[in-house]
Amino acid sequence: MNQHQKGEGGYRPFDVDSVKGYLASNPAVAERLGGGAEAMQAREVGDGNLNLVFIIEGPKGSVVVKQALPYVRLVGDSWPLPLKRAFFEWNALTRQAAILPDRVPSLYHFDETNALVVMEYLSPHIILRKELIAGKRFEHLAEHAGTFLAETLFRTSDLHMDTAQKKADVALFADNVALCAITENLVFTEPYFDAELNRWTTPELDGPALALRGDRAVKIAAQEMLHLFTAKTEALLHGDLHTGSIMVTETDSRVIDPEFAFYGPMGFDIGALLANLFLAYFSQDGHGQQPGARDEYGEWLLETTEKVWRVFAARFSKLWTEERTGILFPRSMFEDQGDHVGAAVALERFLDGVFTDTTGFAGAKMIRRLVGLAHVEDMESIEDPATRAGCEARALQMGCELLVNRGRFSDISALTNLARAIRRERTQP
Repeated sequence: MNQHQKGEGGYRPFDVDSVKGYLASNPAVAERLGGGAEAMQAREVGDGNLNLVFIIEGPKGSVVVKQALPYVRLVGDSWPLPLKRAFFEWNALTRQAAILPDRVPSLYHFDETNALVVMEYLSPHIILRKELIAGKRFEHLAEHAGTFLAETLFRTSDLHMDTAQKKADVALFADNVALCAITENLVFTEPYFDAELNRWTTPELDGPALALRGDRAVKIAAQEMLHLFTAKTEALLHGDLHTGSIMVTETDSRVIDPEFAFYGPMGFDIGALLANLFLAYFSQDGHGQQPGARDEYGEWLLETTEKVWRVFAARFSKLWTEERTGILFPRSMFEDQGDHVGAAVALERFLDGVFTDTTGFAGAKMIRRLVGLAHVEDMESIEDPATRAGCEARALQMGCELLVNRGRFSDISALTNLARAIRRERTQP
């Protein structure tokens, strides 16, 4: 595989016809598909905010081609965006694949000039968010997600990674400036003032949405989390880990789309996923044929949320004990001196800090998905505006609580209990 093959004539965006010719000209990919362009079927399926995504099927097999556009697809060419994000996505995917190959798609080809990645077509996998909206359960999900988080975050941190390699990686991913700027603006700043691209369910949600601009505690907390986001280079993050970035079957889970990857605080990735599970939970009152119809499913969502954290913490703790070979908390200061208790106390304090960060980032991510530019289908698919706004208001309340009071929650069950309490208020007169 040529990881940096140059496209002739510079960058060009592909369509369903030209992408077939492009793949046919790549011997390794053409062999995987099993024929020339005339034997291929292609369709464009990109429904995200940024990129083109093609599924190409041939007589022998199939692949996905993901190509960056030089602008934000959600907005148009009025918002330019560097093509180099494909480079960062490829580098993140290759690192994740080296750590946990069963949790990411297989990789076949990278073309830096044309800003595209050719990878495994995951089938019969479906985007997790769509399955949650449909009320489906995945008993493996928490185990897979928690393990992915623990493995990728621990192994790219100073707890384990070679120091020189870590610093070189921090420098490499620090250049993902444009996509980090999207997060810095859309998540931590724009929801709290009259930004042009903000939107929400209006007029039903006007009250709580507009109140954010005058809530000093929330605004300060959001900027404190932004400070952590920009200053804390703990580990290589996926950078946009939500339920739309995970594809699932009954027995498998794969994490996709790490184009926002950078070195940042561990709690950002964990908090992003928990935030989306909480949003799914609060959306339940807008799904089902009658009030309360999805209450049992909502409980499963909260149980899954708790298990994601617990699996993460357990796997991270095992890695801490067995594979802590980096410069942080060296064994020479603890276990080698017989101080196993000290190592355990250090681990507990470290995880407490990650949990506090996770809680704050979860709150910030919930808020941005309710009043910022890019919302979630869990809420958007609720047809009745009043019902949707009610779900969103409760989620917004939780987001603010998590953001402002992030240091006051003792454990993950405190977060799920808060969600239950807020949602329970919907039935109160």
